[in-house]
Amino acid sequence: MMLPARPMPKPTPQVEPFFEVLGPDLTVAFLLQFGGAELVLSNDPQGRSAVEKLIGSEKAKALAESRNRSMQKRVPLAKQWLARMLHWQGHSGAHIARTLRATDVSVRGWLKEVQS
Repeated sequence: MMLPARPMPKPTPQVEPFFEVLGPDLTVAFLLQFGGAELVLSNDPQGRSAVEKLIGSEKAKALAESRNRSMQKRVPLAKQWLARMLHWQGHSGAHIARTLRATDVSVRGWLKEVQS
């Protein structure tokens, strides 16, 4: 008998606008690279920004349009959601802690909250 796969962690409200535009994998990469920084996006991307290099000009333009409606000024750190996503993707607790610059104790706590 095969057990059902674990469901993907639901994005938090602060992550959801990014998730809707970028999807799960790009959202993780985007938050890891830009989390905590001020969100500066052009409505007419020219292919020169670090954001465009990561997500492409079409998604950068869509993200800029979404930002005008529903995003905060800074990219969220979203460490708890990132920990859950990385765990869902199969990464170890130690890897997650190093990636998020958090302690293994914090990561275990974040993951335990979901299982409770």
